[in-house]
Amino acid sequence: MMKHFTLFTFVFLFTFPLVAQVIYEPFESVKIDGSRDIKIQLPRNYDAEEETLYPLVIVLDGDYLFEPVVGNTDYQSYWEDIPNCIVVGVNQRETRDDDFFYADETNFPIAEGADFFEFLGMELIPYIEDNYMVSDFRIAVGHDMSANFINYYIFKDKPLFRAYVLLSPELAPEIPTLMAQRAPLLESNTFYYLATADDDVKGLKTDILALDSALKGIDNEFFHYRFDDFEDANHYSLVGLGIPKALNQIFSFYKPITKKEYKEKVLEYEGSPFEYLMKKYEDIELFYGFEKKVVENDLRAIASASKKKNDIESLKALSKLARQEYPDSMIGAYYQGMFYEEDGNLKRALNSYQSGLLLEESDYITKEMLLDKIYELKD
Repeated sequence: MMKHFTLFTFVFLFTFPLVAQVIYEPFESVKIDGSRDIKIQLPRNYDAEEETLYPLVIVLDGDYLFEPVVGNTDYQSYWEDIPNCIVVGVNQRETRDDDFFYADETNFPIAEGADFFEFLGMELIPYIEDNYMVSDFRIAVGHDMSANFINYYIFKDKPLFRAYVLLSPELAPEIPTLMAQRAPLLESNTFYYLATADDDVKGLKTDILALDSALKGIDNEFFHYRFDDFEDANHYSLVGLGIPKALNQIFSFYKPITKKEYKEKVLEYEGSPFEYLMKKYEDIELFYGFEKKVVENDLRAIASASKKKNDIESLKALSKLARQEYPDSMIGAYYQGMFYEEDGNLKRALNSYQSGLLLEESDYITKEMLLDKIYELKD
């Protein structure tokens, strides 16, 4: 069932240019005694000399699934909702039956399937790690047979991936039972996304719903599960709906401060607004294994909360952080001026705003804003 696919077209609600270049190359493998064509998408402005590490996204069935994943990661990272990612696709159009082969008796890979399992973990991923700036936070994405296959990595003593995206999987018969046994035992934060649709293949959907039933009651703080059953979608079109939903789930802790978070968490936090900001970014590094630069949206939120709470010390610390994070931007001068204003030192506030006029504008702070502040203080 569902052993062969024709290529299909995804219709997106937007067109978004991809700036980063895709690298196409054959990968010679000892494990599979042959080669697989791979595609590698690097982030915009990728610089191997920098120390920045990027999450690694491995996309099986890369012949058709790679481009939708790349489009979504590039788009969402542009708006800072998710980090920049390195995406690697494995083309398998001619080999997928062999690559995803498993034993009916055990429901686990054997023969060519076991070889391909080792190829990913022992050859491809180490190669990417040796040649590109990737972090230990890895995501696996699959559809149909490949979606079932990525399950097998979660059964390793130390799972290879931290996030699993299963788009309408053609599940091995015992996977729901096996996953129900495995998920409660996970000891590191693991994201698991599962999707089907109202017009999905009937046999597949029955098994997918069984898997959902097995997982939705799992009580494990390290197992982060989300299930979607899309309306007005089928086995193919659900892919375009599921990918952004999955990325949303996986990077939910990474996102900039929202209005809801501001009201319910920042303003209600027992410590200072600046302490909240520091904890948020420490948690991101702890959770995902890589640092995130403080985004301007979050500086604005913390500045607003500091003013609302009359917390001068938070504003002072925030202005120092802004200068460190954005030395060439007006951002540091703006928040330093805000701190001096709130502290009653209008002369220093004026000097700070004036010094910012020679720096670069940001998404939120412009020359006109600084001039308005300067004229206001002079008046």
